[in-house]
Amino acid sequence: MLVKSRSKISSALLFSLCFSLLSALSSQSLAEDDLAIFAGGCFWCMESDFEKIDGVKSVVSGYIGGHVANPTYKQVSGGNTGHTEAVQIEFDNETVTFEQLLEHFWINIDPLDGGGQFCDRGQQYRSELFYRNDSQKLAAQASVEAISAQKQFTGKLQTKLSAASKFYVAEGYHQDYYKKNPSRYNYYRWSCGRDKRLESLWGKK
Repeated sequence: MLVKSRSKISSALLFSLCFSLLSALSSQSLAEDDLAIFAGGCFWCMESDFEKIDGVKSVVSGYIGGHVANPTYKQVSGGNTGHTEAVQIEFDNETVTFEQLLEHFWINIDPLDGGGQFCDRGQQYRSELFYRNDSQKLAAQASVEAISAQKQFTGKLQTKLSAASKFYVAEGYHQDYYKKNPSRYNYYRWSCGRDKRLESLWGKK
């Protein structure tokens, strides 16, 4: 009877350990999905640029870095709330890393411009990196140092690095604007000189 009892206990313990291991692996898998928040001028353009990357699950346009709760586009565009237009990126770490997203961020902004981005002027269009945890902070700091080390950017980098505050999702008509209004979006992007300036900074992508 003692042997049978030990056998039952061992089986139960083994089952419990296996279940715990599977749960941990499942939780780890879910934890691999992460969020990044970047500001690089017009969020229509940032959304378009990041949604093309493998491993990016969704990109949402919104506002961050200000002092007014639930800001509207009209308030933010007026430059009185302290917010900047930004995108919140949900991504799968198994396919694309935060560091790779940082690399893509830099080649889609003008880090020398402290007064906005391209034709959009004002702090509501500033470029800024927002970190959500210590790991992202270290990665972002390393990327800032790497860009600063490049001769054309030495001592001139204007892009800020900040802890992420509350991200407010922008109005529905801003989401996927480049898909809903391709003609207007393409004309805006061309007339703003975004790609021309990016090519002069980074070369052809």
